[in-house]
Amino acid sequence: MKDWDDIRYFLAVARSGSIRAAAAAIDVNHSTVSRRVDAFESRLGARVFERLPKGYFLTEAGEHILDLAQRIEADAMAVERRLAGRDANLGGILKVTLPNTVATKLIMPDLITFAEANPEIRLDLDVSLSMADLAWRQADVAIRISNDPPGNLVGRRLVKYARSIYASPDYLAERDLASSGGLEWIGWNDAVENPQWVRESPFPDAPVKHCVPNTLTHLEAAKNGMGICMLPCFVGDTEPGLRRLPPGNTEPDREIWLLTHEDLRNTARVRRFMDFMADAIISKRDLLEGRCPIGGG
Repeated sequence: MKDWDDIRYFLAVARSGSIRAAAAAIDVNHSTVSRRVDAFESRLGARVFERLPKGYFLTEAGEHILDLAQRIEADAMAVERRLAGRDANLGGILKVTLPNTVATKLIMPDLITFAEANPEIRLDLDVSLSMADLAWRQADVAIRISNDPPGNLVGRRLVKYARSIYASPDYLAERDLASSGGLEWIGWNDAVENPQWVRESPFPDAPVKHCVPNTLTHLEAAKNGMGICMLPCFVGDTEPGLRRLPPGNTEPDREIWLLTHEDLRNTARVRRFMDFMADAIISKRDLLEGRCPIGGG
């Protein structure tokens, strides 16, 4: 092969099953992907894909080279990570992946403070629930909510946050909390009608009526009186439109981790960000552990 970059296009199509999806994945025009795949096959003297109405499928020749292509890609990413890990220059892009709730309800002011204090660093935030792969340089740093983070990453467990049960003040005023009369849960994405988290709650007899699997939408639904909900305290306790259900108890939920790949741990901007953000998150321990309810619980 005269151009090793062809492997990137080959793998993108093999993984996605179409030219357009591959183009979106590697952020190029679909005609570029098509042209590079055709040139790749021409140089090999063999078809690596069957072009069918439902998509691109590997031929026998394509299957034979898939494993080799993946190993070449892994080696190339390892070289890139190790070179980045020797980077003593603070300037440049820092890719950070983190959940939307952490970004918007916990650390956005800290991200702004960090950016202002380090103008030579450009933050590239992947704010989603997707688990970006740090081994493939999809991100340099991950802030993850997990009790079992990936073993190939290094970093710090910062704090285990708590959760509680919330509803709007108007919703609570119209219900008999002593008998759970009229209470309805806002559910997540449970496969069963009466999930374990409801059975083990102080209100096991309240039915799950609605399903709102996105946390921030869940929050808005509760604020507007859809029902009672289980939320992290750092989300519920910062929202004036919500109150904890009496007696306002909390329970431990999951851990917040600050992680990077071992090859990147000594990169200057990675170290700067991780040190800063660890201090920022730990400083919010009382909020995270449920000791800052609005109105005292």
